[in-house]
Amino acid sequence: MHIYFINALSHAYIQASKCLRGLAVVVLCSCIFKNVHAVVSSDMLLHIVEQCTQRNREDYCDKCLAPQATAMCPGKATCRATSEIWRETSDFVAMRDIKMCGCPAPFVHGLVLPKSRVTGVEDPKRPEAIWQFAWDMATERMPPHEIALAVNPRTRRSQNQLHVHLVRLKPEFQDKNWEGVTVHTQNLTKVWELAAGLALANAMQDYGVLVKSSNKGGYVIVLTAQSPEALFTQAYCTP
Repeated sequence: MHIYFINALSHAYIQASKCLRGLAVVVLCSCIFKNVHAVVSSDMLLHIVEQCTQRNREDYCDKCLAPQATAMCPGKATCRATSEIWRETSDFVAMRDIKMCGCPAPFVHGLVLPKSRVTGVEDPKRPEAIWQFAWDMATERMPPHEIALAVNPRTRRSQNQLHVHLVRLKPEFQDKNWEGVTVHTQNLTKVWELAAGLALANAMQDYGVLVKSSNKGGYVIVLTAQSPEALFTQAYCTP
């Protein structure tokens, strides 16, 4: 995700220039967001997980840069200025991606993130249970044969908190018999383990993971050195 809250960041840039004239703005400066620690743009998703889920907290509007709309924080009412949490458990958060803002109702782009700090595909702490949770969330919004769960490679991401994209496959990939770097599985309990073994066998040091349903039952795990979100999915709505 990848220009998360770009409107808010653009506004932040204008305001930050008053504090840091002539310098590149890579953090949100404290002269803009009082009582908020500086947040590097690549940590925005981590910030949402850690600061924006508990909207009943007394200092919620001060600490969260992208509050939930239901919290009714002053000056934070538009889609791009807020976050929308679909579901939260003790381990995971499912939420709307900002790419859904301004899109027609059929378009879906969600995210599932661990609540603990996990950087991405390379992190040994990546949780296997995230895949089943993500699939269950996706089936509430899309038919199974259209679902794509995608995690981008370390070198193709802009956020350093693990996040699974919940998106539709491009039509040409929905009934495709996959070839290349793939492996079939009957369940989603060992996706990371199977992906790591497949990457090792194919000498892939950095890779993205796509999970889709299989025409033969179960699921297909696809590895790519590129972004599976960009290659295989309807990541953006058409104007």
